[in-house]
Amino acid sequence: MALASIPSPSQAVWHLGIIPIRAYALCFIVAIVFGVWLSERRWRARGGEKGVIGDIAFPAVIFGLIGARLYHVVTDWQTYFGPRAVKEPYQALFIWEGGLSIWGAVALGGVGVWLACRRRGLSVGAVADTVAPAIAFGQAIARWGNWFNQELYGSPTTLPWGLEIDQAHGGEPGVLYHPTFLYESLWDAALGFALILAGRRMTLQHGRLFALYVAGYTFGRFWIEGLRIDPVGGVDHAATLLGLRINQWTSIALFIAALIYLWTTRRRTDRTPTPSIEARETSG
Repeated sequence: MALASIPSPSQAVWHLGIIPIRAYALCFIVAIVFGVWLSERRWRARGGEKGVIGDIAFPAVIFGLIGARLYHVVTDWQTYFGPRAVKEPYQALFIWEGGLSIWGAVALGGVGVWLACRRRGLSVGAVADTVAPAIAFGQAIARWGNWFNQELYGSPTTLPWGLEIDQAHGGEPGVLYHPTFLYESLWDAALGFALILAGRRMTLQHGRLFALYVAGYTFGRFWIEGLRIDPVGGVDHAATLLGLRINQWTSIALFIAALIYLWTTRRRTDRTPTPSIEARETSG
């Protein structure tokens, strides 16, 4: 019997009258608010106009939520469709029940950022480099929603930080599991600090700091994903290809793409202007 362990929350939903308050949703709200706050501070420090990040955040969050859910439903379609489905098809719309993918969030959220930047005449690269650490910190916060939902856990372990999982969520009595949600949260937080430090000590502009975020995140996500054994939405397996989870293949592809971008832009030394810098250059 383990001398220590991490207990899972006994509930993930509280009710304020007839209004359900879901821990998963709260974690994501806190992550978004913190991410916008940090990004705004970084944008202002780089000479950007006040309020710009807040304006960009709205379409980015809306597009990101749609993309996050779409990726989840497409890759875990067996949860909602087919003979083995454990949920009704319309429940694919219930984002508060869990199931938001960072891949879809960044991809479609990036479209929202691009549209907002195009409307305001901003450099997408400058915005991407500004928000990169905030995204990492936001992910670190959001992962705690998985703890409340008792999902995103790994194989059995005897380590003192093993995670307790209820039988209703796929656990077995007396068995502890790798807290992969915690591993990823700590990895993301460390990545956020590393990106801030790299941005201060190195010339990483034109989207290169964002590319470094992608490389760092996918490197960690690959090995953390390999530890996971949790069922997907109640289904007893996750989609795999050649022995690897789909999320691991996505990590490999994005990691390589990020390295290629960093390599091909390594000699680019011109500065990415913020709006205020552009204005000063034009007036001069």
